[in-house]
Amino acid sequence: MSRSPTVLARRPREGAATWSLVAAAVLVQVAYPLTADTWRTPVTVLSVVVFAAAALADCARRHGLRGAATLVAVAGGVGLVAEAVGVSTGVPFGEYTYTGTLGSELIGVPVVVPLAWLMMAWPALVVGRALATSRVGVTVVGGLALATWDVFLDPQMVDAGHWAWTHPAPGLPLVPGVPLTNFVGWVLVAVVIVGILHALLPAPGDVSRPAAALYLWVYASSVLAHVAFFGRPGSALVGGLLMGAVAIPFALRLRST
Repeated sequence: MSRSPTVLARRPREGAATWSLVAAAVLVQVAYPLTADTWRTPVTVLSVVVFAAAALADCARRHGLRGAATLVAVAGGVGLVAEAVGVSTGVPFGEYTYTGTLGSELIGVPVVVPLAWLMMAWPALVVGRALATSRVGVTVVGGLALATWDVFLDPQMVDAGHWAWTHPAPGLPLVPGVPLTNFVGWVLVAVVIVGILHALLPAPGDVSRPAAALYLWVYASSVLAHVAFFGRPGSALVGGLLMGAVAIPFALRLRST
């Protein structure tokens, strides 16, 4: 089927806009550890917003506005509900409280938090589809691609004072301050999000390069930042191994294609 000249002309513009947002997301994250402590919270929020915008733009480029709306509803919606239930009941992550530093809240959850689920759910789906072919395989691999990111995220946000755990032990080895139940909860919620997205968004035949860049950047930069800036060599090692179990095969898969 032939495509109209308007559609063909629009695609390069959409790609350029997406890559611009990817570059902006990287630059904001580079700035974060170099920023004075008093400015780190606004930079944290800005980082999530720009990263989420890049993920949405890439999803829209591949699946149209309906696909982007699906990403918002599924990743943002499921993430919001899971966090609201978690804050109220302690299920599925464990007992924790937000400290009020992350801005406006919706049903007890900072608005930026479901955006964080959204921003990584799209790259995680792309990773799952690149490494697996069956529905179950994509759901599990993509869910792990999303959940293992939290081995970096949670210690960083706890140290920054954005939320606190009532019972932070027992946790993963070398990752103090975050209970093991949190990571179990992340796996469960991430698998649900990726599974629904995979069912609702058609799988293209190729890998989205902007999404791949976002995911691999988060992996590499998180390992570096936890060693060099955050004083968390343990989470750098454990996160590097766990997220690397997905990120490294994904990078090799990209190289081979």
